[in-house]
Amino acid sequence: MSTTRSVDLLIAAPADAVWAAIADVTRMGEWSPECIAARWVGGATGPAIGAEFEGDNEARVAGRVVKRWTTTSVVTACEPGRSFAFVAEKYTTWRYELVAEGDGTRVTESFEYVASGLMGTLYDTVLMRPRLMTSGMQRTLERIKDALER
Repeated sequence: MSTTRSVDLLIAAPADAVWAAIADVTRMGEWSPECIAARWVGGATGPAIGAEFEGDNEARVAGRVVKRWTTTSVVTACEPGRSFAFVAEKYTTWRYELVAEGDGTRVTESFEYVASGLMGTLYDTVLMRPRLMTSGMQRTLERIKDALER
């Protein structure tokens, strides 16, 4: 079973500036409520198809950290001003699509993963990951918007 969700937001900034903020994964800790830090690895120094990075993540419940983990991701789409995507742990695909709209940029962030059986039920129903990930995407885009519109 594939799970996909997306959110979008209009940011009053040019697409190239929005893309540069998103594709600089070392800044993801500023934007994401779950990914607290990221760094390029394996010789990568910036966004490019095939570049790898690690992301340090934490889950909180009632303000307390209940889980910490690190993921390795591979960039799968990298078109300045238009798209940036990566696959985390060969499991979840994260994608940002950018479209010029008036004087700004409409950004759509999405994720997709496949979970089946007991693990899928646990992940989707018990842990409510789709709902949490969707609200996290919304907060991420709002934080990028706030930073770029200052």
